[in-house]
Amino acid sequence: MASQIRLELSTTNPDLQDGLQARLHDPLWLLARQWQFGEFNGADAGSPAAAQVVVDTTTLSRYQPGPQSAGHPARPYTPEALALETLVESEPVGTGIRPNWKLAAEAGNHLLRLLQQNNAGQTRALWLNSAYVLAEPTPEQERTLDAASLQFMQVMSRRTIDGLRLAAHLRPLQARNGLTELFQETPFEQIATADRPKVIAALTAWLTWADTFFQQTAPPAAWMPERMEYAFAVSGKTASGEVVLAAPEYLEGRLDWFSFVSSPGQTLGATANGSSVSTAFLPAPVTFRGMPSARFWEFEDGAVNFAQVEAAPQDLARLLLVKFALEYSNDWFVLPLELAVGTLCQIRALVVTNTFGERMMIPHTSQVDGANSPWRMFNLTRDTQQLYFLPPVLGPGLESPPVEEVLFLRDEMANVAWGVEKIVESAAGRPLDRYEAYQETRRRLEEASPPQTPEGDQTQPLPYRLGTTVPDYWIPLLPVTDGTSLKLKRGAIPDFNAGERPRLIEPMGRILEPGRELLLQEEEVPREGARVTRTYQYARWIDGSTHLWVGRRKEPGRGEGSSGLQFDVAEKREEGNS
Repeated sequence: MASQIRLELSTTNPDLQDGLQARLHDPLWLLARQWQFGEFNGADAGSPAAAQVVVDTTTLSRYQPGPQSAGHPARPYTPEALALETLVESEPVGTGIRPNWKLAAEAGNHLLRLLQQNNAGQTRALWLNSAYVLAEPTPEQERTLDAASLQFMQVMSRRTIDGLRLAAHLRPLQARNGLTELFQETPFEQIATADRPKVIAALTAWLTWADTFFQQTAPPAAWMPERMEYAFAVSGKTASGEVVLAAPEYLEGRLDWFSFVSSPGQTLGATANGSSVSTAFLPAPVTFRGMPSARFWEFEDGAVNFAQVEAAPQDLARLLLVKFALEYSNDWFVLPLELAVGTLCQIRALVVTNTFGERMMIPHTSQVDGANSPWRMFNLTRDTQQLYFLPPVLGPGLESPPVEEVLFLRDEMANVAWGVEKIVESAAGRPLDRYEAYQETRRRLEEASPPQTPEGDQTQPLPYRLGTTVPDYWIPLLPVTDGTSLKLKRGAIPDFNAGERPRLIEPMGRILEPGRELLLQEEEVPREGARVTRTYQYARWIDGSTHLWVGRRKEPGRGEGSSGLQFDVAEKREEGNS
């Protein structure tokens, strides 16, 4: 038996290896490739050889917290001293309706250390017997606070000073140079006259430490509770007039030039501090790691393979970046111009000399493409002065896990929205899981008051409830009309476990603004919801200084939710043995 196999030649191959190898077979083919790549076409153009620029610069000098419609007074601002994120986000620490025993104890311990260093350690017993000692929890606090916070107080109460309460008492005295008035209080009148200057020195150093440990911006704040985001404006004065840059929606936790829009016609009272600079430099070709070689026959970096870049059809930004890297990267030059952070820069003239000695004036992109061009890289919205803004923003820093987290979600079955406090900062300064705390509270209540009706007792009527219970960390947001707009007003649910006179459940965190009215814009709780967090942040600024502050961030949520809230409910009995 004989068999035959037919061999067919295929000229198509999906593998690009042979084409990328560009093997040379004869000189004529090489000339054809040069013609194909257009190397025989001459262009009457030279490469940039030198450049000269005339620049007007000015520095930001004013800062206004909140939206411009609020009309908060502007205050001086120095970019070299503080980053914008730190200035905008920082909020008072240690204040609020809930205690912060950890911070109070740490501040008190630091004062005791300073007293010891100033040879006034013998006054320790007087401090611990004063009205400023860290007191024991009240019965109401023991009923409502979590177990970890109560354990913390079992260790620290009566053993250190309540630094927060003492600082609040001493600051007015220090403002009028009256720290010595402390020695008129009991039991500090027992401090010896020779030791009093040492105590004053320790208190002065301690108050300075307490005021600078956290970056805390004085009110009014830039945070808008009705929007759950920050808003602010900065300004500087150029030769053409004052430039006001507003950031109406800052919520991501990081600022950049695109966070700002120009506000023509507005003023914050900026002072003129600009200068004009003329400088000359040598243009340098744009280079980056993995950049394709400029010449066709030059060996490429074997560690870079642009063919492995994956992009979906709608991922135009990635495709545009790859196209730039492969085709146009060697057509761009860098003209280095050093600017200080917080600078508004206006290029008056840019003259480039090419390799043929020709001098050309380079216009602004808006003069070439038009003011309405879709390509607006580094151009401020509504800018009419052709400015470049180098914002004073932070680089990498440290950020804690969220010490407070609130989910805003819609409950279509109950026809309300909810602010769900998932995490709050406990009195011991730690993140407290509200769900776990709620389950622990329910367990204690069930142990204290077991159900009266046995399970499966068919002689009893159906259990009737006027309404089902909702976890105490679900705070209702009720729709109300405010003129022509619809808003969500924070409500409250009665706590029927508080005794004969139920109290209204208030938020435990600070995001839902306990103690004051909260009217949230209805569109701020979309169908996908929203997530707002508070974190401690630590970063270093350009002068070497370090800053610690608490900031907030808003992100998209996780969709709708259901609280299980129902009214007029007849519950079904559990099946059991009769």
